[in-house]
Amino acid sequence: MLRLTGMDPDRLAEEKRRGLTIDLGFAWCALPSGREVGFVDVPGHERFIRNMLAGVGPVRLVLFVVAADEGWKPQSEEHLEIVDVLGVSGAVVAMTKRDMVDEATLEKRVREVRSKLAGTRLERAPIVPCSSVTGHGLDELRSALETMLAEAPPPETSGRPRQFIDRVFTIKGAGTVVTGTLTGGPLAVGEEAEVLPTGHRARIRGLQTHKRSLESAHPISRVAVNLAGTARAELARGDVLTLPGQWRPTSLFEARIRTVRGLAHPLTQKGDYKLYAGSAERDARLRIYGATEMTPGMEAYVRITLARPVVLDFKESFVLREAGRQETVAGGEVLDVDPPHVHGSDPVPRLRARAESGRGSLAWRLVEDRGAVRAVDVFALTGARASDAVAGGAIRIESWLLSPSVAQEVARRIADLLASYHAEHPLRLGLEVAEARVALSEHKSGLSDVALADALLSNLVQLGQVVREGTTIRLPSHVLTTIGRADADRLVALVAAAEPTPPTVKELRIMGFAADLMKATCAEGRLIQISPDILFTPGFVARAELLIRELAEPPGVTVSAFREAIGTSRKYALPILEYFDAKGLTRREGDMRLLGR
Repeated sequence: MLRLTGMDPDRLAEEKRRGLTIDLGFAWCALPSGREVGFVDVPGHERFIRNMLAGVGPVRLVLFVVAADEGWKPQSEEHLEIVDVLGVSGAVVAMTKRDMVDEATLEKRVREVRSKLAGTRLERAPIVPCSSVTGHGLDELRSALETMLAEAPPPETSGRPRQFIDRVFTIKGAGTVVTGTLTGGPLAVGEEAEVLPTGHRARIRGLQTHKRSLESAHPISRVAVNLAGTARAELARGDVLTLPGQWRPTSLFEARIRTVRGLAHPLTQKGDYKLYAGSAERDARLRIYGATEMTPGMEAYVRITLARPVVLDFKESFVLREAGRQETVAGGEVLDVDPPHVHGSDPVPRLRARAESGRGSLAWRLVEDRGAVRAVDVFALTGARASDAVAGGAIRIESWLLSPSVAQEVARRIADLLASYHAEHPLRLGLEVAEARVALSEHKSGLSDVALADALLSNLVQLGQVVREGTTIRLPSHVLTTIGRADADRLVALVAAAEPTPPTVKELRIMGFAADLMKATCAEGRLIQISPDILFTPGFVARAELLIRELAEPPGVTVSAFREAIGTSRKYALPILEYFDAKGLTRREGDMRLLGR
């Protein structure tokens, strides 16, 4: 690396003393075309594999090093398994120490390496013999790097910025600095940044790439970010630096994994695993869909539970290692960072559809999988826009996105519910909205959010499929009427005949008049309920109103005087006056009632 870049990435005293890379190192150089390329130098020794994984996690282009004098080593195989399952998009193999072997040995080593690469993502990678002592092959190595960069797929540069933090340190006079590989989108000086999963926020005071100060940093590049007002202890390797609200940490996700070819023991759900994604390391538990164990080279869909949240992206690559044996066992790609409850159904078709999807259709896939999603959640969960989901077929209802199948099912469910309710309770105006919410919460899509239930009901009202009156809903075809019902006519006649001292509601129920019937006659205006226990006819209430308008002129009227004037008892007179108070016709001042103002 020193001969290629002019920089020694080993920064620790122990590394220089032992001549061994222990932690991540960083270097860069300009290629003959003028294009600048940065390197994350990772440890090769098996004791420091965790540090190696923290360095290669965000990187998709690899310079794989094999020494010509030593040849393929056990750690070479594990490193190959790791970069293979991480899904690298380009690689160059540097066979170093060319000056230490003769031609025959070199040819043997090249054949050996080529055979090891067979069947992996690196099988077509050029193998370039070179020597840092003599300089032999360095020009060819630079040329191979140029070709790899030119053929690499273009990175996403205008999406959500995300920088996995791999190093945190303090500079005197500047404060806390974090470094990592920036992907997804740009960061700019002065912006408020968010560190996940902690949620800590801080202003970006400064940015540097390859020791050059920048006003904005763009993917893909190594970036040092100076954060204002942030203590070093608040940050750790594996955290993610991004912009507020653009990502959501997860402790549960679904993925497709493939076991490594050198797997020595079957991978099962009972093992203790470590997950490595970006620069993060997390304890993980595994649930394998459709199998109890996995053998070498086998693929399966899985559900992974983490001990601590991490920030993951759709189709992001990760590595699984068995904690006890400290062996790399599998790698995979993330398919769903916020999976729904399985509910006993087979999740494989859903995950297979996601695996075959691209970012453009992911927003729609999210809505289709869940049935209903808040529009504001789409970007944080997918990196796509709510408008992409609508373009895919989602229906927008207020602040929610629904799949057409769920919207249709909700309409059918409410229609059936109301039809049954009207048949059972013909004298009720309609079903209480609260009861409709409960019915929606029992839907297979889990539509339990009150705001969602109200939005769905409001949509049905707007479409004319449901009528809402106060706190109740009904079908448009349901018309409440007591006219022509003999029991209703008897009720009204009985109350009218007994005024000004009609039977109470309790007494009427004893006489056999149902509560629904009384409510229905009041809803139609044939009776007026002036208190929970007293009903009058509209004609009587009108006469009482004319009387109180005469009596309540200053200095006002007492309950006793009103009782005598209307010819009833205090039991009825007081509720009538309280009814007029509630309407604003009268107001109480001490023992007197006066006309309201």
